[in-house]
Amino acid sequence: MKIALGVGGGIAAYKAAELARLLMERGHQVETILTSAAQQFIQPLTFAALTGRKVITGLFTSGGSDDVLSSAIEHIRVAQENDLLLVAPATADLLGKFAAGLAPDFLTTTYLAFPGPVVLAPAMNTNMWEHAATQANVSTLRERGNWIVPPGSGLLACGMVGPGRLADPAEIALAVEGALHPSRDLAAETVLITAGPTQEPLDPVRYLTNRSSGKMGYALAEAAQARGARVLLVSGPVNLPVPPGVEMTRVRTARQMRDAVMELLGQATMIVKAAAVADFHLEAVPEHKVKKNPGRFHLELSATPDILAEVGARRGAHQMLIGFAAETQDLVREARRKMETKNCDMVVGNLVGSEGTGFDSDENAVVLVTRNGEEISVPAAPKRGIAHRIFDEALRLRTAFPTAP
Repeated sequence: MKIALGVGGGIAAYKAAELARLLMERGHQVETILTSAAQQFIQPLTFAALTGRKVITGLFTSGGSDDVLSSAIEHIRVAQENDLLLVAPATADLLGKFAAGLAPDFLTTTYLAFPGPVVLAPAMNTNMWEHAATQANVSTLRERGNWIVPPGSGLLACGMVGPGRLADPAEIALAVEGALHPSRDLAAETVLITAGPTQEPLDPVRYLTNRSSGKMGYALAEAAQARGARVLLVSGPVNLPVPPGVEMTRVRTARQMRDAVMELLGQATMIVKAAAVADFHLEAVPEHKVKKNPGRFHLELSATPDILAEVGARRGAHQMLIGFAAETQDLVREARRKMETKNCDMVVGNLVGSEGTGFDSDENAVVLVTRNGEEISVPAAPKRGIAHRIFDEALRLRTAFPTAP
């Protein structure tokens, strides 16, 4: 998707750079508009380097006649070419101009011309935020269909403590996803998702694990939440922030993940098993660290619980089950075998040995194998885009072929 990012003048303008990066990671193209006040806090070059695109800094250029003519209608081009307008930070001044329909600069002019969804993330002094005029402007903008991401509370740059701090960039990015998918087509669903690897201890300081980063599972959680679902996320140890609004259960071992999934299973209408659960574990873990010795060291490992198979055997008629198959060869065959033997409605197969996709990557390329015989190839794309495609196909499959465990 193409996003126009408007940056207002305030100390929170520096956070807009992080926001632009997050949006780019999600596969969006970002075109930045800096107000004259914003340029006092952050330079256009920062956004040009992050987005790879020219940054708009004013309503008119100072070039020749062709440049002047082009700049006179540039705000129309921005409004027509972008899918969403995001303003962060949205200052009290900008909120007032938007509400009143004033258009003295490029950003406000673009706002009036913009036909698509608009997300506004206010940031200002506490007293300014709580002032009746600001609250009236926010109410007006909300009533007109604008998405408002409320500011957080805390210590502000002015020294006050209270509401007015720009919302976390991850929360704003999630609101953008929600605005881009306004149908809320998962609003009736409770989606249980597993993510990340498990760690199976060998002694108090060592463990068996795999290369899963958890990025695919977390992208699925963000996508489901943005589309209105209640999301229950069971995650192995990863270095990722918890998506806003998601109900998190942290685990470490396969046994802990199994127990958490079974405890939550009755609440779910859709289960997505994206975790890369370790296949083997050491049953009798030594109490103390095993010392290094010059000889060979042998381990006797046992299989870990097969969580997907157990869920497939226990799920109800109203529950849809989606599994994952991470393979290095025979992808479609293995995905279909897993779907049939573990009673899944869909299995997402991905080749984890490919360069730039799979484990510990921001992109993925998958094949969706469904119980009605389809094989849907999804080319390489950011994992957040892959996540939305998975839910698109899951909903289509549920409509066409009701779940039958």
